[in-house]
Amino acid sequence: MNLDIAYVFIYSYLLGSVPFGLIITKFFLGKDIRNIGSGNIGTTNVLRTGKKSLAAATLILDVLKGYIAIFIAHKYFSELIYLSALICFIGHIFPLWLKFKGGKGVAAYLGIILGISFSLGIIFGLTWLLVAVIFRYASLSSIIGSMSVWIYSIFMDNEIQTYLLFIIFIIIIYTHKDNLIRLKNSNESKINFKR
Repeated sequence: MNLDIAYVFIYSYLLGSVPFGLIITKFFLGKDIRNIGSGNIGTTNVLRTGKKSLAAATLILDVLKGYIAIFIAHKYFSELIYLSALICFIGHIFPLWLKFKGGKGVAAYLGIILGISFSLGIIFGLTWLLVAVIFRYASLSSIIGSMSVWIYSIFMDNEIQTYLLFIIFIIIIYTHKDNLIRLKNSNESKINFKR
């Protein structure tokens, strides 16, 4: 079991820490995404390059790495699925290769919860879209979406899963702390659905 824990730590962290937003923008644009917009390596900031296709690719790949981490855990380390989920999520936010300055975790989180339970992914996606359409803030959508998943999980009768989703929800609040300040000051960027 100890070796299994080590394996799960290693592959989950390595998968989570792959900075697809940085790799994609470097390869296709010859630019460092960390010098653009907010400096974040995630989908929202990649969209600020004006390349929707690159933003979509970043989103898909970041979702996939979360999903693949859980898929591997299901297949080989079924007792350590929630550990894999947490470590992959942390790897995305704190990648060693980028001096522990990664994304905000939302896309990897979506992949993780889709791997754990398709219904959790649907709850998050629908909540995210509803909040985005009403308020047009990606950050607020992510926070409320992850909170909704945690609340929904309480009724799934899986205490460990509920604890995991609560921890991740708190981390998502932390990664969006600057966004929350901007929301409070009414200067957070809104989603432009017409672009």
